[in-house]
Amino acid sequence: MISPARLPARRPAALLSGAVALALAVTSCSGGRSDGFATSEITSITALDYYTDEPEHSQWGEMLTACGKTAGVKVEQTSVPGASLLPKVLQQASSRTLPDLLMLDNPDLQQIAQTGALTPLEQYGIDSSGFAKGILSAGTYKGKLYGLAPYVSTIALFYNRDMLAKAGVAVPKTWDELETAATRLTRPGRYGMAVDANPTFEGTWQFLPFLWSNGGDEKRLDIPQAAQALQLWVDLVKSGSMSKSVLNWTQADVHDQFVAGRTAMMINGPWRISALNKDKNLHWGVAPIPVPRTGQTPVTPLGGEVWTVPQNASKSRQEKAAQVLACLNSSLNQLALAEQHFTVPSRTAMASQYAKQVPSMAAFVKSVEAARARTSELGVKWPKAATGIYTAIQSALTGEQTPQEALRHAQQIATSD
Repeated sequence: MISPARLPARRPAALLSGAVALALAVTSCSGGRSDGFATSEITSITALDYYTDEPEHSQWGEMLTACGKTAGVKVEQTSVPGASLLPKVLQQASSRTLPDLLMLDNPDLQQIAQTGALTPLEQYGIDSSGFAKGILSAGTYKGKLYGLAPYVSTIALFYNRDMLAKAGVAVPKTWDELETAATRLTRPGRYGMAVDANPTFEGTWQFLPFLWSNGGDEKRLDIPQAAQALQLWVDLVKSGSMSKSVLNWTQADVHDQFVAGRTAMMINGPWRISALNKDKNLHWGVAPIPVPRTGQTPVTPLGGEVWTVPQNASKSRQEKAAQVLACLNSSLNQLALAEQHFTVPSRTAMASQYAKQVPSMAAFVKSVEAARARTSELGVKWPKAATGIYTAIQSALTGEQTPQEALRHAQQIATSD
C-alpha cells in the first residue's frame, strides 16, 4: 500500500539543496563502520523508491546525491509508482536482484524482512538513538531493526476557524464534544465532519485513532471497545453530521470538501498543509483527534517510509548503502526533509524543535509521541486485519450490519487462513 504520508513539497528543490548542504556541513553522516570490509573500490550504488511525483522525486534525488557524496559514491535512483513497488521488490527478492538501498512503506517492511532479503542495521553501527519507540517498531522485525524512517506522519483534526467561531463551537477534544460540534456546524450544503471511510487501507488508517484510543485492538476486533468506536462513525452519518459519501471518499476528496466549505472539520494528514496554505481566504487550524474521554491521549497510526539495506553479494556495497542510509537519518537532514514536506522528524529532539518552528505541525508532533506502527501487533498478518476493518466500516455505515456484527465478521477475516 502507498503510505498516507506521500506528501507534496513545500519549497522548490533549489532550497532543499541549501538545507542539505547545511546538514552535511555540520555532520559527516557516515554513521557506519567498515568492519574490515573494503569499500574504496565501490563508486556507485543503486536505490529504489516510489517518489515518482515532481518535485518530490527531484528533491529526494538531491538528498540521495548529497548523502552519496559523503559516502564516496554516486547514488543511482530509480522510482516506480507506489502500487508497483512491493510487487517489484518481491520479484527482485526472489531473483536476488534487489537494489543496494531500498525504500519501503513502513507496513511492508515485515513482509520483505520475513523473506530474509534485508540486513539488520545494527551490523553497520548505525545510530538509532533518539527515535520514538513507535518509529523504531515500524522498522523492526522479530526484534531486529531493518529500517529507519527519516521522517514520519500521522493524522489529526483540521477545522475551519471561521465556521467554528460563527457557530460558537469550541475545538472538540472528546467524542461527545465532536458529535455536538458536528451537529451544530451542519447546515444545508455543509456537513460538520468528514472522514475517509472508503474500502481500502486508507479507510482503515483513518479509523485506527478511534479504535486504538478507545482501547480497541486489531488482535480482537470483536470486543466492545471496537464496536463503540465504529458506532461513533455510524452515529455521525445517521445524524446527518457526516455525509454518507464518506464511504467512497479518499483523503484527497475529504480535503477538497474542506477547502470548498462543504465540511467544517476533517480528519487528514500534514501533507495537506501545503495546499491549505495557498488559500489565503481559508482560515484553518489543526488539533489532536478527539478521544473518548477527557484527559486521554489519542493513539494514532504512523505513516512514512523506511530505508533499508538489502542482502547483497557485495558486502562493500552494503556498507556504502548503510552509510547513505545513516546520512538520510542524521538529525539535521531529518529536519531539512521535514521542513520540505510538512512531516515529523523521527528523532524526538528534532521533532520538538520543528514544532516550535512550524506551529501548524505541533498537533502532529504531539500525536507522533504516542503513535503506533500498524504492524506492531500482528506483523505480517496486519493486511488481513486491515481488510477486515475497512470491510466492517462499509457494512456498518451502509446499515447492512450493526457495528458489533460487522466487527465479528472483521475478526473472521483477520484470522482466516
